Amino acid sequence: MSRNPDDVKTVPLTPEVYAYLLAQAEPPSPVQEQLITRTRALGGPAEMQIPHEQGVFLTLLAKLTGARRIVEVGTFTGYSTIALAEGLVPGGQVITCDISEEWTSIAQEAWKEAGVADRIDLRLAPALETLAALPPEPVIDLVFLDADKTGYRAYWDQLVPRVRPGGLLLADNVLYGGEAARADAEGNGLAIREFNAHVRADDRVESVLLPIADGLTLARKR
Repeated sequence: MSRNPDDVKTVPLTPEVYAYLLAQAEPPSPVQEQLITRTRALGGPAEMQIPHEQGVFLTLLAKLTGARRIVEVGTFTGYSTIALAEGLVPGGQVITCDISEEWTSIAQEAWKEAGVADRIDLRLAPALETLAALPPEPVIDLVFLDADKTGYRAYWDQLVPRVRPGGLLLADNVLYGGEAARADAEGNGLAIREFNAHVRADDRVESVLLPIADGLTLARKR
Protein backbone atom coordinates (compact mmCIF):
# COMPACT_ATOMS: atom_id res chain seq x y z
CA MET A 1 0.00 0.00 0.00
CA SER A 2 1.44 3.36 -1.00
CA ARG A 3 1.47 6.23 1.50
CA ASN A 4 1.44 9.95 1.16
CA PRO A 5 4.90 11.01 2.43
CA ASP A 6 3.21 13.72 4.51
CA ASP A 7 1.02 11.21 6.37
CA VAL A 8 1.75 10.43 10.01
CA LYS A 9 3.39 7.02 9.98
CA THR A 10 2.67 6.11 13.61
CA VAL A 11 0.19 3.23 13.69
CA PRO A 12 -2.99 4.00 15.69
CA LEU A 13 -2.90 1.88 18.85
CA THR A 14 -6.23 0.05 18.64
CA PRO A 15 -6.98 -2.67 21.23
CA GLU A 16 -6.09 -5.30 18.62
CA VAL A 17 -2.75 -3.67 17.80
CA TYR A 18 -1.98 -3.13 21.48
CA ALA A 19 -2.66 -6.80 22.27
CA TYR A 20 -0.29 -7.76 19.45
CA LEU A 21 2.33 -5.32 20.78
CA LEU A 22 2.13 -6.87 24.26
CA ALA A 23 2.51 -10.34 22.78
CA GLN A 24 5.90 -9.31 21.37
CA ALA A 25 7.28 -8.44 24.82
CA GLU A 26 8.64 -10.80 27.45
CA PRO A 27 5.54 -11.71 29.49
CA PRO A 28 5.15 -10.53 33.10
CA SER A 29 6.60 -12.79 35.77
CA PRO A 30 4.22 -14.22 38.40
CA VAL A 31 5.40 -11.53 40.82
CA GLN A 32 4.70 -8.81 38.26
CA GLU A 33 1.25 -10.26 37.56
CA GLN A 34 0.48 -10.19 41.29
CA LEU A 35 1.72 -6.61 41.56
CA ILE A 36 -0.43 -5.51 38.61
CA THR A 37 -3.47 -7.10 40.26
CA ARG A 38 -2.74 -5.60 43.67
CA THR A 39 -2.13 -2.15 42.21
CA ARG A 40 -5.37 -2.25 40.19
CA ALA A 41 -7.22 -2.88 43.44
CA LEU A 42 -6.17 0.61 44.58
CA GLY A 43 -8.65 2.10 42.12
CA GLY A 44 -7.87 5.52 40.64
CA PRO A 45 -4.20 5.70 41.69
CA ALA A 46 -3.52 2.50 39.71
CA GLU A 47 -3.17 4.60 36.57
CA MET A 48 0.24 5.67 37.88
CA GLN A 49 1.68 2.19 37.32
CA ILE A 50 3.69 1.96 34.10
CA PRO A 51 2.44 -0.52 31.48
CA HIS A 52 4.28 -3.80 31.22
CA GLU A 53 5.88 -3.13 27.83
CA GLN A 54 7.40 0.05 29.23
CA GLY A 55 8.88 -1.98 32.07
CA VAL A 56 10.46 -4.35 29.55
CA PHE A 57 11.90 -1.30 27.77
CA LEU A 58 13.39 0.03 31.03
CA THR A 59 15.08 -3.29 31.71
CA LEU A 60 16.57 -3.37 28.23
CA LEU A 61 17.86 0.21 28.51
CA ALA A 62 19.46 -0.55 31.87
CA LYS A 63 21.18 -3.58 30.34
CA LEU A 64 22.27 -1.68 27.23
CA THR A 65 23.91 1.04 29.33
CA GLY A 66 25.54 -1.47 31.68
CA ALA A 67 23.87 0.46 34.49
CA ARG A 68 25.40 0.21 37.93
CA ARG A 69 23.83 3.34 39.44
CA ILE A 70 20.20 4.21 38.72
CA VAL A 71 18.07 6.94 40.27
CA GLU A 72 14.29 6.75 40.08
CA VAL A 73 12.03 9.61 41.14
CA GLY A 74 8.57 8.24 41.90
CA THR A 75 8.32 4.67 43.20
CA PHE A 76 4.56 4.13 43.60
CA THR A 77 4.03 0.35 44.04
CA GLY A 78 7.42 -0.54 42.61
CA TYR A 79 6.75 -2.01 39.16
CA SER A 80 9.23 0.24 37.36
CA THR A 81 11.73 -0.27 40.18
CA ILE A 82 11.67 -4.02 39.61
CA ALA A 83 12.20 -3.47 35.89
CA LEU A 84 15.19 -1.20 36.51
CA ALA A 85 16.71 -3.48 39.15
CA GLU A 86 16.51 -6.47 36.83
CA GLY A 87 18.64 -4.59 34.30
CA LEU A 88 21.48 -3.74 36.69
CA VAL A 89 24.94 -5.22 36.42
CA PRO A 90 25.95 -7.40 39.41
CA GLY A 91 26.50 -5.21 42.44
CA GLY A 92 24.43 -2.34 41.00
CA GLN A 93 21.84 -0.32 42.87
CA VAL A 94 18.61 1.60 42.24
CA ILE A 95 18.00 4.59 44.49
CA THR A 96 14.26 5.22 44.36
CA CYS A 97 12.52 8.27 45.83
CA ASP A 98 8.98 8.59 47.14
CA ILE A 99 6.98 10.05 50.02
CA SER A 100 4.23 7.43 50.41
CA GLU A 101 4.75 4.74 53.03
CA GLU A 102 1.45 3.13 52.03
CA TRP A 103 2.30 2.59 48.37
CA THR A 104 5.97 1.77 48.89
CA SER A 105 5.07 -0.88 51.48
CA ILE A 106 3.39 -2.73 48.61
CA ALA A 107 6.53 -2.17 46.53
CA GLN A 108 8.83 -3.56 49.20
CA GLU A 109 6.84 -6.78 49.44
CA ALA A 110 7.01 -7.20 45.66
CA TRP A 111 10.76 -6.52 45.58
CA LYS A 112 11.35 -9.28 48.11
CA GLU A 113 9.18 -11.69 46.13
CA ALA A 114 11.04 -10.78 42.93
CA GLY A 115 14.43 -11.30 44.58
CA VAL A 116 15.68 -7.75 43.88
CA ALA A 117 15.23 -6.08 47.29
CA ASP A 118 18.98 -6.11 47.95
CA ARG A 119 19.53 -3.97 44.82
CA ILE A 120 17.07 -1.24 45.84
CA ASP A 121 17.62 1.71 48.19
CA LEU A 122 14.23 3.29 48.99
CA ARG A 123 14.45 6.85 50.28
CA LEU A 124 11.25 8.21 51.80
CA ALA A 125 11.57 11.98 51.72
CA PRO A 126 10.80 14.86 49.37
CA ALA A 127 12.69 13.95 46.21
CA LEU A 128 14.47 17.29 45.89
CA GLU A 129 16.02 16.78 49.32
CA THR A 130 17.17 13.29 48.38
CA LEU A 131 18.61 14.41 45.04
CA ALA A 132 20.38 17.46 46.48
CA ALA A 133 22.09 15.18 49.01
CA LEU A 134 23.51 12.85 46.33
CA PRO A 135 27.24 13.13 45.56
CA PRO A 136 27.84 15.85 42.95
CA GLU A 137 30.12 13.70 40.79
CA PRO A 138 28.71 12.52 37.41
CA VAL A 139 28.44 8.81 38.19
CA ILE A 140 24.74 8.02 37.60
CA ASP A 141 24.14 5.75 34.61
CA LEU A 142 20.37 6.04 34.24
CA VAL A 143 17.56 8.24 35.58
CA PHE A 144 13.81 7.60 35.45
CA LEU A 145 11.41 10.44 36.32
CA ASP A 146 7.82 9.46 37.06
CA ALA A 147 6.57 11.62 39.92
CA ASP A 148 4.76 14.94 40.40
CA LYS A 149 4.77 16.69 37.05
CA THR A 150 5.31 20.18 38.45
CA GLY A 151 8.58 18.96 39.96
CA TYR A 152 10.09 17.49 36.79
CA ARG A 153 12.18 20.52 35.85
CA ALA A 154 13.73 20.84 39.31
CA TYR A 155 14.49 17.10 39.43
CA TRP A 156 16.02 17.29 35.96
CA ASP A 157 18.32 20.15 36.91
CA GLN A 158 19.48 18.30 40.01
CA LEU A 159 20.17 15.11 38.09
CA VAL A 160 21.68 16.11 34.74
CA PRO A 161 25.01 17.21 36.31
CA ARG A 162 25.15 13.93 38.22
CA VAL A 163 24.70 11.70 35.14
CA ARG A 164 27.85 10.44 33.47
CA PRO A 165 28.59 11.31 29.84
CA GLY A 166 26.71 8.76 27.75
CA GLY A 167 24.25 8.09 30.55
CA LEU A 168 20.49 8.22 30.03
CA LEU A 169 17.67 10.29 31.49
CA LEU A 170 14.09 9.11 30.98
CA ALA A 171 10.95 11.08 31.80
CA ASP A 172 7.48 9.53 31.76
CA ASN A 173 4.08 11.09 30.93
CA VAL A 174 5.59 13.75 28.68
CA LEU A 175 2.50 13.80 26.45
CA TYR A 176 0.20 13.93 29.48
CA GLY A 177 -2.77 12.51 27.66
CA GLY A 178 -2.11 14.86 24.75
CA GLU A 179 -2.49 17.99 26.90
CA ALA A 180 1.20 18.88 26.53
CA ALA A 181 0.66 19.49 22.81
CA ARG A 182 -1.91 22.22 23.48
CA ALA A 183 -0.87 25.88 23.54
CA ASP A 184 -3.60 26.51 26.12
CA ALA A 185 -2.48 23.70 28.45
CA GLU A 186 -3.03 24.24 32.16
CA GLY A 187 -1.97 22.61 35.42
CA ASN A 188 0.08 19.44 34.98
CA GLY A 189 -0.28 19.63 31.20
CA LEU A 190 1.33 23.06 31.21
CA ALA A 191 4.06 21.92 33.61
CA ILE A 192 4.92 19.07 31.24
CA ARG A 193 4.81 21.35 28.19
CA GLU A 194 7.28 23.70 29.89
CA PHE A 195 9.45 20.77 30.98
CA ASN A 196 9.57 19.44 27.42
CA ALA A 197 10.68 22.87 26.17
CA HIS A 198 13.35 22.94 28.87
CA VAL A 199 14.70 19.56 27.76
CA ARG A 200 14.76 20.56 24.11
CA ALA A 201 16.73 23.71 24.99
CA ASP A 202 19.19 21.83 27.22
CA ASP A 203 22.45 21.53 25.28
CA ARG A 204 23.84 19.14 27.91
CA VAL A 205 21.77 16.35 26.35
CA GLU A 206 20.46 15.02 23.05
CA SER A 207 16.87 13.84 23.32
CA VAL A 208 13.81 12.39 21.63
CA LEU A 209 10.19 12.11 22.77
CA LEU A 210 8.82 8.64 22.05
CA PRO A 211 5.11 7.72 21.77
CA ILE A 212 5.38 4.95 24.37
CA ALA A 213 2.40 4.79 26.74
CA ASP A 214 1.76 8.43 27.82
CA GLY A 215 4.97 9.66 26.17
CA LEU A 216 8.54 8.91 27.20
CA THR A 217 11.49 11.25 26.80
CA LEU A 218 14.80 9.53 26.19
CA ALA A 219 17.84 11.77 26.63
CA ARG A 220 21.55 11.01 26.43
CA LYS A 221 24.05 13.10 28.40
CA ARG A 222 26.64 14.56 26.04
